[in-house]
Amino acid sequence: MNGSSLRRPPARVVALWCPDWPAVAAATAAELPATVPIAVVSANRVVACSASARVAGVRRGLRRREAQARCPELHVARADPDLEARTFEAVVAAIDAVAPGVEVLRPGLVVLAARGVVRWFGSEEAAAEALIDAVAATGVECQVGIADELSTAVLAARRDALVPAGRCAEFLAPLPVSYLAVEPALAASRRVDTVDLLRRLGIRTIGAFAALSPVDVASRFDADVVAAHRSARGLPERPPSGRPIPPDLTVEHVCDPPIDRVDAAAFAGRTLAELLHTRLAAAGVACTRLLVTARTGAGEELARTWRCAEPLTPEGTADRVRWQLDGWLTGRNANRPTAGIVLLRLEPVEVVTAGALQPGLWGGVGDEDERARRALVRVQGLLGGDAVRTGVLGGGRGPTERIVLVPVGDEVIPHSDPEAPWPGRLPPPAPALVLHAPPAIRLDDDVGNPVSVTERGLLSGSPARLRWGSRSWTVIGWAGPWPVDDCWWDPAAARCIARLQVLLHGSRALLVFFGADGWRVEGVYD
Repeated sequence: MNGSSLRRPPARVVALWCPDWPAVAAATAAELPATVPIAVVSANRVVACSASARVAGVRRGLRRREAQARCPELHVARADPDLEARTFEAVVAAIDAVAPGVEVLRPGLVVLAARGVVRWFGSEEAAAEALIDAVAATGVECQVGIADELSTAVLAARRDALVPAGRCAEFLAPLPVSYLAVEPALAASRRVDTVDLLRRLGIRTIGAFAALSPVDVASRFDADVVAAHRSARGLPERPPSGRPIPPDLTVEHVCDPPIDRVDAAAFAGRTLAELLHTRLAAAGVACTRLLVTARTGAGEELARTWRCAEPLTPEGTADRVRWQLDGWLTGRNANRPTAGIVLLRLEPVEVVTAGALQPGLWGGVGDEDERARRALVRVQGLLGGDAVRTGVLGGGRGPTERIVLVPVGDEVIPHSDPEAPWPGRLPPPAPALVLHAPPAIRLDDDVGNPVSVTERGLLSGSPARLRWGSRSWTVIGWAGPWPVDDCWWDPAAARCIARLQVLLHGSRALLVFFGADGWRVEGVYD
């Protein structure tokens, strides 16, 4: 018996990709037909769009107004990861009914081992047709790719291709090198920089990149380039098993009373995620595949596996648990539980060494950040979810309006788009200190007359002296004013002010505004 007869065939992987999933989820939520052009925006730029929108000239990366100019009938929706995950659960359940063992990479993309489903249906072609039919039954279109390893299978799904065994490198060779970063679920965020570097080096195709010596790549570039090079050669980006899973990493939470609301489930999931990462940190490992299991009072058991390109953080784990519970509790599929959740379990399926995690601010593997997060969660448990908040940049014209406080652990999404046009918005830089109770001041011109702002938005005189309480400073420069007429349609909330940046003698700068009761200080520049 020779060595070749002992060599096992590669473990084939099936990938199912639902194109433009954020747009599909937005159309489902708005109950719009598939023919309506839809664009999903984040930070005022298009991040996904439907096929009909692309026909009209809409592309990812366009500003919202330019997209609407190209397609006036465009339906615009804000990016909503929770909605995408909740809507996708019905698709995952349909796939799982045909081929158990589905792993979710992100909403819109799943993978599974090919061996079982191919054996059941007789061939890879028949298995692909059966999976496409199962997804089509939910009203969604998908494409299937099959290859020897996960990355190639995902890229094959984007081209609706079945790659013959042993020919992954041949399939990848003619593809543009940008394909190495086209799927965020498989690559770190810095992979875009890797592709840009390869382009500047004159490498245009994946085959040209794969032709480089692995020794040369490893000696000259970082770990992300090495992982991309393995993928280009048709090899797994990381070894099949990072390291043995230490015992006692699984965490459980008994829900008493049973949970049947998404907000309560999300809070329990966030607490459980903190406990899981405490155990992972103690064992010196990080999780890259996570099994989320829920048991209901009716004896039903729901389970789903999430796979990630990078090791999960506590926030990433909490997000996936929230998405999964949201999909189970509010989904429109046959797997929706008939009773409340009585047990929630998180189990690491694959782990890597903790060195794969980004170091914390004070060194180590984020230990200080972990302790800080656990402390905040405990405070939330004592005082309520809204008692501990963090700031996020939102839309608005002044610094006070742009600071939006959201509870720690919730989705960090502002109430208004910070990149939208805001006429009268204060130009950068922003003040280092914002005063929520603006104190009154007085601005005088060089002869001592008070300076005000006219109805035309102009200063009545040149500021020469600023008086704040018992102290006064010489004004050596100013910028503005920037008039703001907010909520003029609502008399109760209407606000008409004009902001002014003032530079005082001694290099102190203030942000002041003029309103119905005179001048006040809104911020102090560092």
